[in-house]
Amino acid sequence: METATKRIIQISQPSMGQEEWEATREPIFSGWITQGPKVKQFEEIFAKRHQVKHALAVSNCTTALHLALVALGVGSGDEVIVPAFTWVSTANAVVYCGATPVFIDVDPVTFNIDVNKLKEKLTSKTKAIIPVHLFGLCADVDKIKEIAPQLKIVEDGACAAGSGLNGRAAGSLGDIGCFSFHPRKSVTTGEGGMLTTNDDALAERLNMLRNHGASISEEQRHKGPKPYILPEFDMVGYNYRMTDIQGAVGVVQLGKLDKFIDERQEWALFYNDAFKDIEWLRTPNYDSKYKHGWQSYVLFIDEAKSPMKRNDMMEYLQQNGVSTRPGTHAVHMLGYYSRTYNIQPLDFPGAFASNEYSMSIPLHNKMTGEDFNYVANLITGL
Repeated sequence: METATKRIIQISQPSMGQEEWEATREPIFSGWITQGPKVKQFEEIFAKRHQVKHALAVSNCTTALHLALVALGVGSGDEVIVPAFTWVSTANAVVYCGATPVFIDVDPVTFNIDVNKLKEKLTSKTKAIIPVHLFGLCADVDKIKEIAPQLKIVEDGACAAGSGLNGRAAGSLGDIGCFSFHPRKSVTTGEGGMLTTNDDALAERLNMLRNHGASISEEQRHKGPKPYILPEFDMVGYNYRMTDIQGAVGVVQLGKLDKFIDERQEWALFYNDAFKDIEWLRTPNYDSKYKHGWQSYVLFIDEAKSPMKRNDMMEYLQQNGVSTRPGTHAVHMLGYYSRTYNIQPLDFPGAFASNEYSMSIPLHNKMTGEDFNYVANLITGL
């Protein structure tokens, strides 16, 4: 058997090359490297692809989530419903606003918010909800709207560029969508994020908030008739802008998004078929109303039947050159949140199970057919 010294298949690897490299030349040689025309082009393409009127690029998805909540007026005394199984930034953004994250359990089959638990979480203080489209599978936003039509919806689409629900794109389903371009995502700008909305007033407010609260952007000012006149600042804002170097890379990457997703879909189906007869493994499960973006391929391990525990399995795979990770973490089990809100691990059993028994295996566009076969054979051979 091959060992890690001969082979290493990364859990994720960005698919970038000459086109992205060449795209950076224009902003570098033009001298305009902060937010400018390339960011604007990236935003326009992203908005069109995700069926929204407005897309606004920012420094990362965490800042996108923060701005989304600020723009919706979330503040001290408010409650925001957050899945208990997600990356910590979903909850952190609520805390940044002085609000309280109210955790809700997830369905360990989809790893997304369990909408059947939503009514019991609603109080007079509930201001918004952040459904997470985890691993590229959209949360059931339509059902959330049926249950709580009064709630503002901020989609955490960090994993969901190109995903969809009932023919509509992620980022167009709620009031504001938030996306990530971290290297583990299907398309990347290194770091980077995007806000989407169909609300003109929200878009204007978000645009000001990401740029210190300025009444006009730096590009508008510098290219206007009086570039020496500083803008007005009528609100407290933040410096959450994206650079034009990142925007140039994003334009190229976004042109490859659907190809990337199609390739990942093909290999996700390959994995599904390879693992279909393993009784201790559950493969990703969703119905036809969803378009899966396949940011990650995440298995669920039944340790009562499996030949070894999840962590031992990850160690075995690592020793044989295959990187794995837990799907993500249960935020309510992390030190700050468990202490601050006095939460016990089994208070959210779906999130607890997902934390303990999920395993993400390599699925990315730099992998070869040989790589996929190697991963599948290692697991089926256990």
